[in-house]
Amino acid sequence: MIDHLSLQCADVAASAAFYDAVLAPLGAQRVMDFGDVIGYGVPPQPQFWLGPWQTGEGFRESHIAFAAPDRATVRAFFDAAVAAGAQALHEPQLWPDYHETYFGAFVRDPDGNNVEAVSHGPE
Repeated sequence: MIDHLSLQCADVAASAAFYDAVLAPLGAQRVMDFGDVIGYGVPPQPQFWLGPWQTGEGFRESHIAFAAPDRATVRAFFDAAVAAGAQALHEPQLWPDYHETYFGAFVRDPDGNNVEAVSHGPE
């Protein structure tokens, strides 16, 4: 349903370093890099973009959930995020309120957004 998503960042370089680390375990990488605008995805098409803060005033938290193929990948995402200095919001775990095999981990990116990796399959 979503073709691509873009976030405005206070510090694109800091956000790019974070997303370089946390998207690698999910199989994504920088696909386009224009210096202050960076596109991530599975080549050749970027689906997730970072760019400089240009509009609005004040912070408005976004929640972004990236699909992971399995629980081990969710754990790898979380470990990479924490190693990159992210605040851990929720360690990898089952969230049965969503559905019985919903397995997710949540962290904060450098701009304060709530970023998740989720797997929907059984162990």
